[in-house]
Amino acid sequence: MSLCALYGSKEKEKMHQQHQLKVTRTALYYLIGTPGKHITRLVIACHGQGQLAKHFVRRFDVLDDGKTLVIAPEALSKFYLKNMQGEVGACWMTREDRLLEIADYSNYLQQLFDHFVPQLHEEVQITLFGFSQGGATIFRWAMEKFPPVHQFISFGSMIPEDLDYSPHLEYFNSKKLIWIYGTSDQFLTPKRLDFHRNLIQEKQLDFEERTFDGSHEVPREVVKSLFV
Repeated sequence: MSLCALYGSKEKEKMHQQHQLKVTRTALYYLIGTPGKHITRLVIACHGQGQLAKHFVRRFDVLDDGKTLVIAPEALSKFYLKNMQGEVGACWMTREDRLLEIADYSNYLQQLFDHFVPQLHEEVQITLFGFSQGGATIFRWAMEKFPPVHQFISFGSMIPEDLDYSPHLEYFNSKKLIWIYGTSDQFLTPKRLDFHRNLIQEKQLDFEERTFDGSHEVPREVVKSLFV
């Protein structure tokens, strides 16, 4: 290769390098309840792949007792669910630039947490609830920021298998960890359930496993039963 060609290829390589720029953008979230010192229970509920928080939050109206605040954040990336038109959904992350997306949504969720928690009762009980992709989201957020919470609920979901939980077992196992799913969940086949049970055991996480009669959904009555 000539010096000119080599120089040209190096210049092109420089042009094709990825660069990053931090920007400010608007994130959406929905509330059930009114923040204040009367709030003794906080639930931060992360939706699944292709959902919108404005619909997902309705699953939690059974917790509206005057002492509970539900925050349903919406994932930062939206897309058309079919044929570039019609219904829209949101996604927490994809495999493309995944570490950047994880860092962005972790900062976003932690900012929500830091904004609301000081407004609530000083002994507020805090639950992170994640459905489907939202289940992995709450654990990735926790591994990035370690927010002081009391309970994790992984609903119709699986914990991320690529995280190293071993240095942080005291953090996770000092919380109540619940893994719950429908017995007819089309995404959690017997093979995947066995894989997840083995993963939990391998990672030494102290989960309580629960089931309900249903599919890949979040029934209101099941939500209510989790907070009795």
